[in-house]
Amino acid sequence: MTAPDGLAELAAAHGVATSYADWSGARVTVEPAAVLAALAALGVDAGTPDALAAAILDLDQAPWRRVLPPVLVVREGQPACVEVRGDVPLSLELEDGSVAELAVTGPVLEQRDGRPLRRLRLPELPLGWHRLRTGTEQCVVVVAPARIALPPTLGRTWGWMVQLYALRSADSWAVGDYADLRTIVLRTAEQGGGVVLVNPLHAETPVSPLTPSPYSPSSRRFRSPLWLRVEDVAEYAAAPADLQQRIRDLRPYTDPDRVERDAAWQAKLAALELLWPTHRDGALAAFRAELGEPIEGFALFCALAERHGAPWQQWPAALRRPDGAGVAAARVELAERVAFWCWLQLLVDEQLAAVRDAAGAMPLGVVHDLAVGVDPGGADAWALQDALAMTTTIGAPPDSFNQQGQNWGLPPWRPDRLRELAYAPFRELVRGVLRHAGGMRIDHVMGLFRLWWVPAGASAARGTYVSYDADAMLGVLALEAVRAGAVVVGEDLGTVQLRVRTTLDAAGVLGSAVLWFETEDGVYVPPAQWRALAMASVTTHDLPTAAGFLVDEHVRVRHELGQLGVPVEQERAWARAQRDALLAMLEEQGLLAAADGDVVLAMHAALAASPCRIVLAAFGDAVGDLRQPNLPGTVDEYPNWRLPVADGAGRPKGLEELLDDPGTARLATLLNEGIRRWTVGSAASAPTAPTHRHPDDVRMP
Repeated sequence: MTAPDGLAELAAAHGVATSYADWSGARVTVEPAAVLAALAALGVDAGTPDALAAAILDLDQAPWRRVLPPVLVVREGQPACVEVRGDVPLSLELEDGSVAELAVTGPVLEQRDGRPLRRLRLPELPLGWHRLRTGTEQCVVVVAPARIALPPTLGRTWGWMVQLYALRSADSWAVGDYADLRTIVLRTAEQGGGVVLVNPLHAETPVSPLTPSPYSPSSRRFRSPLWLRVEDVAEYAAAPADLQQRIRDLRPYTDPDRVERDAAWQAKLAALELLWPTHRDGALAAFRAELGEPIEGFALFCALAERHGAPWQQWPAALRRPDGAGVAAARVELAERVAFWCWLQLLVDEQLAAVRDAAGAMPLGVVHDLAVGVDPGGADAWALQDALAMTTTIGAPPDSFNQQGQNWGLPPWRPDRLRELAYAPFRELVRGVLRHAGGMRIDHVMGLFRLWWVPAGASAARGTYVSYDADAMLGVLALEAVRAGAVVVGEDLGTVQLRVRTTLDAAGVLGSAVLWFETEDGVYVPPAQWRALAMASVTTHDLPTAAGFLVDEHVRVRHELGQLGVPVEQERAWARAQRDALLAMLEEQGLLAAADGDVVLAMHAALAASPCRIVLAAFGDAVGDLRQPNLPGTVDEYPNWRLPVADGAGRPKGLEELLDDPGTARLATLLNEGIRRWTVGSAASAPTAPTHRHPDDVRMP
């Protein structure tokens, strides 16, 4: 199909790509059908010549429908100007409530239908969310810091990256929980570590079967009650002995080989419902007042999902929107249940506050992961459906590892609607993740710049990129991070534009350095040349474990599941060439000898030998686990997100065993000593950008 005249112009104006460079650097032309589908998801009809002509005309007329733009994001201390279309009085309301009247003067830059366009220079404003108002419109003025400054106490530090569900203690109910996370934080501090990175703890829709993936949540604004430790709830401590015993009797069986979320959730829900009649009215009322309408809407969604199931697209029509005709009556009818779900969020908040307090004087503490999107049938998609492109999903184009591309099944933000809403939905989810956190890791941080949109019913390879206003989104992120005193890390792996890394460096967002990907032309780069402003690890949840990499486990599993796009012999040869190249680097750098020939320890010694500010290890790598937590491109073909940590023989290990395992102790000692040995002078003097660069739009390796 040939692209019609004008389609490229229209697509570019809306941030829709008509071509892109793939993982190998080759230029790919996007199919016109994918471009038209992306435009349609943005509310732009370009399917006929007449519709295309009308859409192009609308590009010129749209700015003149408003006096002010909906939002202006500027940096503190820099001049800020706003375009004003029309002669109207303006007032500037600062976040602190003070108001100033502004006169719109200056030369007329353009005029239409008697309305002049002028550019108004705003006075210097403090950090915050301010409002420029006319009689009928407003422009939200976001003043953000130029950079997210790292805490002055953060030199170089190390810690553990954990999949909480997989780390089950003797006291947890079949899944790892917030008390287990607190235990991990305390032990990390004892070991000399300064950070714990935890998988997304976002809320799921509370209807069985629960979605196992923490990266396909119902809500990114709220946290999951599945991870509550029931015995740590204040109402349990105050309960009579017989009620406590009834609750303990609900504890489910723990399957040693699989993490069974549904059994754990049903048991915890039953226990919490026994405690609900004794809830603390005053604490709950204060919590609801603090969080306001967002938590009320989330709790209402949970109550409606209990009654009508999931997804919400199958609910009665009057309930399918938060402003639907039947929603007000449902709020009244389900008021008791709405209060219950608000109470569960209060309990989560209290237990996460205890985790934060356990971090004490750690230089960083707990870093929470932010998933790239939400379940289309979940709470955020219901509440924010007008801000999401509900007819498309996000993923990734084909690359060297996922040769068929990826479709994550998650609806993307609509960049136009985010702007119209002054980025308030993005702000609220950032605030939610940073509550009680020392930092935030943004999964697929390239999503602040562009996302791969896959049309409904199409294969993952037949999509296109859609761009976002990265400067605005980074401004909102910086403002909220600075106010929370938090560090931000971006997962900038995969197909990455060079401008993404330079922009993130300038904004103070740390990047991600993964050992497998630190290569140039098939050769592993010496650790001393890695980026300083990065969080380093050997692997991630989507990649082979250290032990699995050494024995080609990732090749075997993908071959058996039909996930390879090339013959298995070719893939195995490529994997072994990677392994040989890695071993060569470890030997040349003296890291293998320093680790007495232990390749896994030498891999982690490479992290310590780099200038990266944060170094992470996984408990699975400490004990020889062969199985990666998630295999991209699969759903039920592989037990994604359901594997407890196991040793090299496949024997699952409880949290206490893991913490006391000699392999864990050896790895902690190596990282402690290695970071001290390899840190020369002040970490702040290390380069802020890579000394080696990768070509624009090229996947590593």
